[in-house]
Amino acid sequence: MTIRVGMGYDVHKLVEGRDLWLGGIKIDHTHGLLGHSDADVLIHAICDAMLGAANMRDIGYHFPDTGAEFEGIDSKILLRRTTDLIASRGYRVSNVDSTICAERPKINPHIPTMQAVLAPLMDVDVDAVSIKATTTERLGFTGRMEGISAYATVLITKE
Repeated sequence: MTIRVGMGYDVHKLVEGRDLWLGGIKIDHTHGLLGHSDADVLIHAICDAMLGAANMRDIGYHFPDTGAEFEGIDSKILLRRTTDLIASRGYRVSNVDSTICAERPKINPHIPTMQAVLAPLMDVDVDAVSIKATTTERLGFTGRMEGISAYATVLITKE
């Protein structure tokens, strides 16, 4: 059995007039994340971690922000496609450990729903999707509520 680990990171700016999508769900908030797609930083970090573990470059390579077909796309579609991409090389996700960094809104109440949405997209049990939330104690761009970032580590295996 081959076991590989990948790490992903993403950040998007918070702006007025956009919906806030995190972990595949829409969260009620005064601001949303700016991006070519729906700008779901958690899903983007998970995709990068999966692709990195499989040595398949990054999310921007496979789903470029210059592509009209990806404008406004639901990031859940990108996660499903990423799962299929690594499967084409014989890999499957074993587990995900991730962290969302945001001062507002509070993320913890939404974590179980995020897990339930993301797990089937990666063909794993809900228990295999760890999502944590933290603040940056009001430091940096996240602390000033200018943006949200996410980190993800993914373990993939090949029989």
